Amino acid sequence: MARVTLAQGRIGPVGLFIMAVVASSPLTVQVGGIPTMYAATGVVGVPLAFVLVAGVLYVIGIGYVGAAGHLSHAAPLYALMGRGLSPVAGVAAGLCALMGYLAIGTSLYGLLGSTMAGMTGFGPWWVWSLAALVVVAVLGLVGGLGNVWILGFLLALELAVIVFYVITALSQRPGPLTFEAFSPAALLVPGLAGVIAFAMAAFVGVETVPAYAEEARGGAPSIRRAMLAAIGFAGVFYALGAWAMAMQAGPGGVAKIGSDAAGGPLQTLSTVFGPSIGWLTTMLLMTSVGAAMSSFHQAGTRYLFAMAREQVLPRYLATTSRSGETPVAASLTQTILAGLVIAGFAVSGADPLAVMFTWLSTGGAVMLLALLVVACAAVHRFFATGQGTNDSVLVRRIAPISGCVLGFLLMAMMLANLGSLLGLAPGSRGWLLLPALAVAVLLAGLGWGAVMRAVRPAALAAVGRVVADPVTSPARRLSKLVM
Repeated sequence: MARVTLAQGRIGPVGLFIMAVVASSPLTVQVGGIPTMYAATGVVGVPLAFVLVAGVLYVIGIGYVGAAGHLSHAAPLYALMGRGLSPVAGVAAGLCALMGYLAIGTSLYGLLGSTMAGMTGFGPWWVWSLAALVVVAVLGLVGGLGNVWILGFLLALELAVIVFYVITALSQRPGPLTFEAFSPAALLVPGLAGVIAFAMAAFVGVETVPAYAEEARGGAPSIRRAMLAAIGFAGVFYALGAWAMAMQAGPGGVAKIGSDAAGGPLQTLSTVFGPSIGWLTTMLLMTSVGAAMSSFHQAGTRYLFAMAREQVLPRYLATTSRSGETPVAASLTQTILAGLVIAGFAVSGADPLAVMFTWLSTGGAVMLLALLVVACAAVHRFFATGQGTNDSVLVRRIAPISGCVLGFLLMAMMLANLGSLLGLAPGSRGWLLLPALAVAVLLAGLGWGAVMRAVRPAALAAVGRVVADPVTSPARRLSKLVM
C-alpha cells in the first residue's frame, strides 16, 4: 500500500546544510564560474559581489524560512505561494520550480559528459551523461539519509580542494597581500550588473533546504539554521576563492584570468603538486557536479511528490518506499524526464557545454531566483493574514519587504545581463528566449490552476495544506510524534 508521508526526523541540521551547499556546487563555481566572471567583466570587486548577494539572499531567507517553518511542506515555494497569494499562484509556482530544478539538474549532465569524454577520449558525451544518470537514479532511491552521508563525503573533498587552491594561489601572488577586491570602489564600476548576475546564479541550490521539512530533525529551527548557514557559508567561501584568484593574477591581471589557462585552479594545483594531483582534482570536480545533480534531483523529486499528494499532479507520483524515506515514483519520473532531455540534446547534435549546460543552467537559475523574490511578497501576505504565530516583526515585515525590493533590483541586473551569462555576442537578442520560456511555463501553471478551480475545486483549495501526518508517518522514536 502506498504511503503518503515521508519518514520524519531522519535528517539533522548538518545534513540539511550539506544538501544545500552541495547543490550550489562550490568547486564548479570556483573552477568555472569565478574565472568566467573575471573574464567577462574585468571587475576586481568580484569577492565583494559574493558578499553583497549573500547578504541580500540572507535577508530573503529570513522571511522565507520563517514562513516555511509554519508549513513543513516538501514543496515550499509551491505551498508558500498557494497559502500566501492564491492556490492558482501556488500551482504555477510549483510547475516553475519543477522546471527550474529539472533544467539545472539536467544541464549538469552536459557539463559532466563533455568533460569526461574530453578527458578520456572514449565515447560521445551522452554515454557518460547516461552513466551519471544511472548513478543519480540509484542515489535517488537510497533515500534522504543515505544521500546525506554520500554527498557529505564528496562535499568535504571538494571543499578541501578549494582550500588547497586558496593557500597555493595566495602563496604564488606576485605582489603584497591586499584587500582591494573588497572595497566598494572595486565593485562600483562598469560591469557591476554583470558581476551581480553571475554571483546570483552561483547561489542557486541553497533554497532547497525547506523541501526536506518533513524529514528534518528539529523542525523549523533546524530548517532555519541550515538554510541561513548555507547562504552565509557559500558567500564567505566564494568570496575567499575569488579573492585568492585575484591575488594570484596580481595587479592588472584580473582581466586575463579567463584567457590564461595556466592560471586556473586545477592548472595551478597541477603545476605545484604534479599532474597526478591535477587529474585527481579534475575527477573531484566531476564528483562535485554529480553531487549537485543528486541534490537537485532530490529537491525536484520532493516537489513532484508533494504536488501529487495534493492531486495537483497524478496521484501515483506520491508513492513512497516501505520505509517512507524515498518518493519512489517521483524519483523514477525525475530520472525519466532527465533521460529524455539528454536524449533530445544528443539527437539534435547540440553542444553539451555551450548549449545544454549554459542555457539550461541559466534558465533554471533565473526561474528559481525569480520565485524566491516573488516569495517575499507571499511571505508578507502569509503573515499579514494571520497564518503565523508569534514571529518577530523582522520575520513578518522587515525581511519580506526588504528582500522583495533588494531581490527585485538584483533580478533586474541579472535579466539585463542574460546575454553575458549565455555567452552571446553583444547586441544579440537570443537571450529573450529564456524569459519567453519562463513566461510560457508560468502561463501553463496558471492555466492548470484555472482548470483545477473548475473541475477539482476541493483539491485546489488544499494547495499547500496537505502535510505529513505525525501519527501515521514513519518515525524512529515516539518522542518525535506531535499529538
